[in-house]
Amino acid sequence: MSRPVQNETPTVVKLGGSTLQDMSEAWWDNLAEHGRGHPLVVVHGWSKPLKRLKPQYSEPSAILRDRYGNQSRWTTPEVITDIKTVSAELAEDVLGKLERRGLTGERLLGSDGLVSAGEGERWWWQGKQLVELENLVGPITGVDPARLTNLRPGHIYLVTPLARNTSGQEVNTDADRAAAAVAGATGAADLVLVTDVAHLLIDGEPVSRITAKHAAAFRDKGAIGGMRKKLRAAGEALDQGVERVVIGSAPVTDLLASRTGTVITQS
Repeated sequence: MSRPVQNETPTVVKLGGSTLQDMSEAWWDNLAEHGRGHPLVVVHGWSKPLKRLKPQYSEPSAILRDRYGNQSRWTTPEVITDIKTVSAELAEDVLGKLERRGLTGERLLGSDGLVSAGEGERWWWQGKQLVELENLVGPITGVDPARLTNLRPGHIYLVTPLARNTSGQEVNTDADRAAAAVAGATGAADLVLVTDVAHLLIDGEPVSRITAKHAAAFRDKGAIGGMRKKLRAAGEALDQGVERVVIGSAPVTDLLASRTGTVITQS
């Protein structure tokens, strides 16, 4: 195998919590190959592992909807502790896979000075009533790239997307939007959102390429669930200078080469 040409521009990859256990050995081989030539920052989700940890996290009551229609996991100090528990296990697994393939790596909690968040929404729907609830979730307000002191080819940062709010509380954040903020702060050219679907679908048809403007229009009028958040994250990444965002389920180099998946660009 030829040695990849080294590039100092990082690639940011978000791995969905629903996909981590389903990736083949060949997929990890491919990610490691890309990482030998590019600094890698991988932001991970935890949805499926959290649900496996405790059945209560699969119940509808575990998800809140705010007055604007945005959904969020109801996060208490216990949930933060459980997120850390499953994330530590995920980190050991992911870093082990990549270290066996020749990369070095380290885990970084976003709440350890990397990701900052604003005050969260306090009013949430319960049934047909808006009620005031303490929910440890906050919108991302910044990323300190100085915390990523070892961005170089052959090395991976695995980021758990927790954050600190202005009160110093540790809070939950959306992993897709955290990945977008990290990509923007580190000057990444590419953000890859690895999920369990092969493409963005519009009217049942796969979309191979779309502009940020058209993606935002679909996000607000047709997208649902996780894809809506991914399209919001894509727009935020592009607004911060990321050149393109790719959404898909294939190996990273195939997604970056536009052989599959959906590519989103400003124009």
